[in-house]
Amino acid sequence: MKNIWLFIVALAMISCKEEAPVDYAIISGNITNMVGKLNVVSTDRSVKEEIKISEGGNFVDTLRVKTDTYIIYDGNNVFELYIDAGSNIKISYDATDMENTLTITGAGSNISNYLFKVSTNAKEIKGKGDDIYLLNEDDYKAKLIEIKKTSEEILANSIGISEEFKEKEKRNIKYSYLQQLDIYQSYHAHYAKKPDFKTSKGYLTELDSINYDNEEDFLFSPSYKSIVTSHYNKEAKKLVETDSIASDIAFLKVVASIPNEIIKNSLLFDNAKYGVTYTEDLETYYNLFMEASTNEENKKVITESYNKLKIVSKGQPSPKFIDYENFAGGTTSLDDLKGKYVYIDVWATWCGPCKREIPFLQKLEKQYHGKNIEFVSLSVDKLKDHDTWKAMVEEKQLGGIQLFADKSWESDFVTGYLIKGIPRFILIDPNGNIVNSNAPRPSSSKLIDLFNELNI
Repeated sequence: MKNIWLFIVALAMISCKEEAPVDYAIISGNITNMVGKLNVVSTDRSVKEEIKISEGGNFVDTLRVKTDTYIIYDGNNVFELYIDAGSNIKISYDATDMENTLTITGAGSNISNYLFKVSTNAKEIKGKGDDIYLLNEDDYKAKLIEIKKTSEEILANSIGISEEFKEKEKRNIKYSYLQQLDIYQSYHAHYAKKPDFKTSKGYLTELDSINYDNEEDFLFSPSYKSIVTSHYNKEAKKLVETDSIASDIAFLKVVASIPNEIIKNSLLFDNAKYGVTYTEDLETYYNLFMEASTNEENKKVITESYNKLKIVSKGQPSPKFIDYENFAGGTTSLDDLKGKYVYIDVWATWCGPCKREIPFLQKLEKQYHGKNIEFVSLSVDKLKDHDTWKAMVEEKQLGGIQLFADKSWESDFVTGYLIKGIPRFILIDPNGNIVNSNAPRPSSSKLIDLFNELNI
């Protein structure tokens, strides 16, 4: 009898014990005609999870991620998924026709279905490709107002969504509208091929009421974050004009004065992750970041990058590439080029800004033909795009020394220079030492100035 009572007491204690909170979500489903991998990426790119898919297209995975909207990407199709702890979401679609076949069901799927409806609605109103940016001001704004209005209607008619989310999303819809207004000038100038285009006076007056210090909206709304980033970029541009300093340095100085620690640290880190690898004044840039940031983890990451970049500063021996495939035949190593200056263009066939530099690079190659300099174009295309690389080199009649990196972005030369974005240009002296690990682009007059200083 005593044992029975002990058992009952123990059972009661177990029953009263508080269950551990669920801190994960389950994502499962089936994708037909799938090619490639299924990736789950946070909107700020800080989280990237790969979900394995069986030969039959089935998958199931447990994700431990914070509550947020994530981008689902399979190589061809992209859509948003709102993931919360405790969600059990089932996804299915035909990869050849995702927009017409996608179904999202299960616990926690309501917000994701709302997001998909809003996205589909916006695409229908915008029309094909980037044609919306060719419209005049009034027609462009009318499209945005229509998107805003119908998005609000879809939200109001959506069921199973908390009022808390709806209130935030109402503001997000407004921010999305304003953010699209904000980019019109630069986008219209680009797509309409009107480099000097300016919006009319008062076109952006609706942004005057924006509070740039709203932490909740900054964390919830990517559109609000874009507006805030744009605002401080504009402030930095003013500082460049008044103080004659580099734009990246000006941005850090402007952002350092933001009173909200969350917003300040986020903008600083977003800029520095890549900016520290591009800056022409590493010491000043790094010191400004370290003084302004109060996030110890961010400071640790940037310090690691800084320490690597010091190794490839001016005068240091350059990282090497060895036996990279040469389009002209055989292989080429950096040591083969000793005795001459070497100007290296790190590029890829899919990179638009890289391709825009090609005509300027071809002009340089002709201008400096026979002089003490070699021009090397180093492709970081993936192995699957090797034939595309060869075809483009031949079609565009690309000159200089055309090389194919052995392991794309993971190649020793690329990682040695901590290259995180392209195009990237590097100048090395005849002894194999670095002249400039962030050399001016071929389209920049500063490059000719540099060549003249070196008597090339």
